[in-house]
Amino acid sequence: MRERLILLNKPFNVVCQFSGGSETKRTLADFVPVPEVYPAGRLDSDSEGLVVLTNAGWLQNRIADPAWKEPKTYWVQVEGIPPDAALKRLADGVMLNDGMTLPAEVARIEPAVWERHPPIRERKSIPTAWISVTLREGRNRQVRRMTAAAGHPTLRLIRVRVGPWDLAGLEPGKWREERVPERPRRG
Repeated sequence: MRERLILLNKPFNVVCQFSGGSETKRTLADFVPVPEVYPAGRLDSDSEGLVVLTNAGWLQNRIADPAWKEPKTYWVQVEGIPPDAALKRLADGVMLNDGMTLPAEVARIEPAVWERHPPIRERKSIPTAWISVTLREGRNRQVRRMTAAAGHPTLRLIRVRVGPWDLAGLEPGKWREERVPERPRRG
């Protein structure tokens, strides 16, 4: 079987698996009609953006295993306007209930993003801001827990990059096939 690599822009409220959907939640099978590919890492149903799918076990491991420290970049809409001190705290590492996070790359951004359906709940009296967060680890709901610990809860989260792959040109629910990289040789 030939190795495949597929990039999907997963919409909001889609379960990051090919089965187990419901009347209210769709699955990857509703978007990618390619058999025998699986997500390399997960993205919660309430998060959007890049999901890498492959049938190459070695590639799936490289992307999902924290030992490889494959960078993952997220655009995060947060409640409030984080001051420099909050951004520095996120960048330096945040103490969570499962330990200290690794340092991250954090910056304020003003991305052009698609509308989410349904839209986020905004409070008129509290402004929102967008930040970019690049991690080299992947704990459960890590970005959401980090921003909450820094005093700016996540309202919307979009993964835009995993390692060398990004969302460029992919609308929500759309996918494209990429060339599988060369398998690393053992030293």
